[in-house]
Amino acid sequence: MFENLNISKQLKNAIADLGFTKPTPIQEESFSVIRSGKDMVGIAQTGTGKTLAYMLPLLQDLKYSDQLNPRILIMVPTRELVIQLVEQIETYSKYINVRVLGIYGGTNINTQKQAVAQGCDILVATPGRLYDIAVTGVLQLKGVRKLVIDEVDVMLDLGFRRQITNIFDILKERRQNIMFSATMTEEVDTLIDDFFITPTKISIAVSGTPLENIEQKTYLAPNFYTKINLLKHLIADKEEFNKVLVFISGKKLADKLFEEIEEEYGHETCIIHSNKTQNYRIRSIEQFNEGENRILIATDVISRGLDLDKISHVINFDVPHYPENYMHRIGRTGRAEERGQAILFYTEKEEKDKIAIENLMKQEIPEIEFPEDVSFNSQLLPEEKNRIVDVKKPKKKQEERGPAFHEKKLKNQKRNSGSPAFKKKKHKKPKTKGDKKFNRRNKR
Repeated sequence: MFENLNISKQLKNAIADLGFTKPTPIQEESFSVIRSGKDMVGIAQTGTGKTLAYMLPLLQDLKYSDQLNPRILIMVPTRELVIQLVEQIETYSKYINVRVLGIYGGTNINTQKQAVAQGCDILVATPGRLYDIAVTGVLQLKGVRKLVIDEVDVMLDLGFRRQITNIFDILKERRQNIMFSATMTEEVDTLIDDFFITPTKISIAVSGTPLENIEQKTYLAPNFYTKINLLKHLIADKEEFNKVLVFISGKKLADKLFEEIEEEYGHETCIIHSNKTQNYRIRSIEQFNEGENRILIATDVISRGLDLDKISHVINFDVPHYPENYMHRIGRTGRAEERGQAILFYTEKEEKDKIAIENLMKQEIPEIEFPEDVSFNSQLLPEEKNRIVDVKKPKKKQEERGPAFHEKKLKNQKRNSGSPAFKKKKHKKPKTKGDKKFNRRNKR
């Protein structure tokens, strides 16, 4: 119950107006961590109430101030999220005197500069427009004590890493960093390692997706192209595989998979990832939802915010490096007490990641024998090829020397004193005045 949390009467009233009675798991676990001032990384899917999870403790500790520069900075990837977040914060703080401002690209920057100059307590922004205004000097970020990066995986996937890094450089070092993401990637891990100080990690399982509703199975396949043969074999059964979501980790691999599948199932297949235009993505989603296409190939990050129902199968073409991502993937099926199917393809190299998933779920994924009528393909991707080095390979024999050969005379075996490396060593720059005097004496 929200009454059990140490929050003000004004916040309780605002929450009651919204009809919330019980905090979600991410809200409950984040509250004390954020209030403690520690850096925090929250792993939770969209729809779990993570906005209130970080805003509730931040608003509780935000005291009145008439300073112009923001004290809380929240970065999100898109203008739509900025607008949505500003509206939510205003609802949470309706009984508190708090100034909230949102800035984003695609609109007149001068108008937004004027709004920033009037002052705010909480600034919500997209990274690009935030940096553009900050470098003009109109916006000062040295007063930011709390930094929230929401949907960080989407931000990095959309190419905002440089802007985020630049913003970190102009922020005050002593601050609290709060990050929320639905999926973990290597880029997210790198960002955490570079800028966070021993953060507390809170990971919440996919809500509303009981594993009992999802039948899971796995196939061992040797490589990428054999996996393609297996996928084609499975989706050939159009009656059973009537709405299939295929997950794959990378954008380039997604394109390659789409090209291979398109040869046989082109009119039934669509694809989404961050390199596709917004119109292309919207069209792909609509065609998939309306049944025009029954197969959707997607990357982890771009697909998780999609409102997709009635998915018969989630096929994991590869094994995600982070076991939480597997939970988000299969959470697309088996919704609303319906039965769902989740299939995982893995290679021997991916077995370690598969075991990590099984440890997280505390159950093994049943392995199905590879179908006899699916052919194995020996073709390998460049990243699948192992560079074999024969350590026993004999050294190349020195050519036989003719009768005219003779060893160099001793004087000719001296090192070439005219080489740059030798000069650098012999005539190195003296480090102290004493060395200079010593060098002068030696020259006389």
